[in-house]
Amino acid sequence: MITVREKVRFVETDLMGVVHHSNYFRWFEMARVEYLRQIGILLTDMMAEDIVFPITDVECKYRASAKFDDYILIEAVLAEVSKVKMVFTYRVLREKDGALLATGRTQNAFTNKQGKVVRLPDKYFDKLNKPSQC
Repeated sequence: MITVREKVRFVETDLMGVVHHSNYFRWFEMARVEYLRQIGILLTDMMAEDIVFPITDVECKYRASAKFDDYILIEAVLAEVSKVKMVFTYRVLREKDGALLATGRTQNAFTNKQGKVVRLPDKYFDKLNKPSQC
């Protein structure tokens, strides 16, 4: 598991003064990318080898609202990995009181830039498949 700490920006809020629901998906992506970075996988390296990983399934359950200037913690866990897909789960917490704001899940398929499913090379798969390094 990795944890990313962020501060809610004014632009992320709506007219009700709470974070707009779409921002949670962006925060999931930030945590997923940081998870990969911490285990030694850079997206730029994968993209240079014609490997991308589009979202094929995503879900978010909202529990409580974050507001402008709240510090939040985004936790990401690699829940499942194979040569053709990876699944992450997420929790978003308000730092000051530990309130659970949202839970989520994403599934990514490994494809080339034309959208054809590819098998992940061992050099990436082995890093993803090692017991928790984060």
